[in-house]
This record gives sequence, C-alpha cells and structure tokens, in this order.
Amino acid sequence: MKKILVAIVGPTAVGKTKVSIRIASHFNTEIISADARQFYKEMNIGTATPTIPELKQVIHHLINHLSVTQQYSAGDFEKEALAKLEELFSHNDVVVVTGGSGLFIRALLQGLDVFPEVSDAVIVELDRLYELHGLESLQKLLKDKDPDYYEVVDQNNPQRLLRALAVCISSGQPYSTFRKTKPAHRTFVPLLIGLELDRKVLYQQINERVDRMMKDGLLEEVKSLKSFAHLNPLQTVGYQELFDYLDDKSSLTEAVDLIKQHTRNYAKRQMTWFRKEKDITWFHPDQVGEIIAFIEGEMGER
Repeated sequence: MKKILVAIVGPTAVGKTKVSIRIASHFNTEIISADARQFYKEMNIGTATPTIPELKQVIHHLINHLSVTQQYSAGDFEKEALAKLEELFSHNDVVVVTGGSGLFIRALLQGLDVFPEVSDAVIVELDRLYELHGLESLQKLLKDKDPDYYEVVDQNNPQRLLRALAVCISSGQPYSTFRKTKPAHRTFVPLLIGLELDRKVLYQQINERVDRMMKDGLLEEVKSLKSFAHLNPLQTVGYQELFDYLDDKSSLTEAVDLIKQHTRNYAKRQMTWFRKEKDITWFHPDQVGEIIAFIEGEMGER
C-alpha cells in the first residue's frame, strides 16, 4: 500500500488545526504545518499558531522553527517538508499536512512551477514604483497584467506582487501561464480534504478570533516586532495594520476593524485558490467522523 499524505486545507479560521489534530490522533501520526506565517517563532498570536496544549496532543513539524530575519521560500519548504515526510513515512502509513497557504501546499504535493528569468532593470523599476506610489500601484498593475493571478494572490503581500509583475513584464506573458507545469513525481498519494463553512459563519469566526488575539496580547507582540516591520514575514494581515497604528496612521479601533476586514478578504482569496484546485473533497469542520471514514475508504482502495 502506498503512503498517504492527507492535506487539510481551507480558509483561515475555518478550523483546520482542530480537525487536523483529531485526524492525526486517530491514525496515530504526526502533522506538518504548511502555514507560511506559522513558521516564525516570533509570530504566535497574530498567526493563530496551535496552542501549547494542542501541540502536546500531536507532534507538529515546521512550526516556530524560523526567525523573521531568515529568508524562506516555497522552494525551501518543499525540500524541508519532503525530507521530513521521508522520515515520517518510514514508520507511518498516513501523515497529515495542513495550512491555508495554497502555494506551499502545491509545492509539496506537485512541485514548483518553472518561471523565466527576470530582468534586473525591471526589478529596479518595480521597486521604485512601490517606493513612490505604494502597494496600491502594484495591485492595479497586476490586475491589468494578470487578472487571473490577481484574484488568488495575497494582495497585501508586496513581495508576491513584485515577483509576479517582474515575470509578467520580463516575459511579456501573464505570471499565471507559468503555473501549469506537469506535477512532480511523488512517492506518496496525496489526499486533499477541504474544510468550508457558510460565509457568514466564517466571517463571524474571523471577527471573534481577531478579538481573542487582541485580548491575548497581539498588540504587545506587534510592538516587540516593530523594528522588523520592513521584513517580508511581517508584510501580512494582523501586523501591518497595527504597525500603522503605532505610527499614528490610524486609531486602535480602526486598526482592529481593518484586521478583520483584511482577514475576511484573505479568506475569500484562499477559497478562490482552493476552488480552482482539483481533487479536493469538501467537508464541514464538524464532519470529522465522515472525514476519517473517507480517508479509511481511500486507504482500502490503494
């Protein structure tokens, strides 16, 4: 029987952590995190990293193993996660991977796409555009150059926008056209489980989670990271809004409201991404029994 990698995916705040722990516990296995924000040990509250009691229930890998000062790409994750899987599959028939970062999930399951070389002059010009006119200028340009990728990219992440635009302009083709290569060979069988909720329910859970984060000390966490605000890991929802508050660009109430709004927007983009992915079987987060039965059924057919 081939080894099975169960990938639990879905939007932020849908309940991936709890479902993953229950599934991993049932199969007596371990979890690899594919959440691009939970890699960083300095970012716990704002990234909804599993709590200490949750981490004690099941062994997790690739959580809190980097510093925000370290460079880490989807390619780095692919190599590290594949090496960890080889180790875990030596004594497990099933391993669980979970996260809302579609690019990192795709890198692990299918390999990364091959992109053309980009011009240094284009990179310099795009950096200048961003410096002079801000994030909105990149968003507008990408929407014009590649509307398909614009719909699924994290629009608040300037590095993602700059990378895509550099490819678009250097090649003369949309960035999305380079994201359709043949999947890489894998020694395991991927089994994708998607979690979904009614949009109103999901948005309510997002709002409530942001309120809990603030009570748990998110502002203090952001203050401790203020000197690193320019680094790529911190160009993300929940941190940028509070950096603006600390720079007197908004009130605290406005910043919290923006975190909720931007998180809801991010969740919508995540669902757009995963809806375009093939072979995902969708469940409600409460259907853990059904999910386990589905996995066992698939195992019996392998």
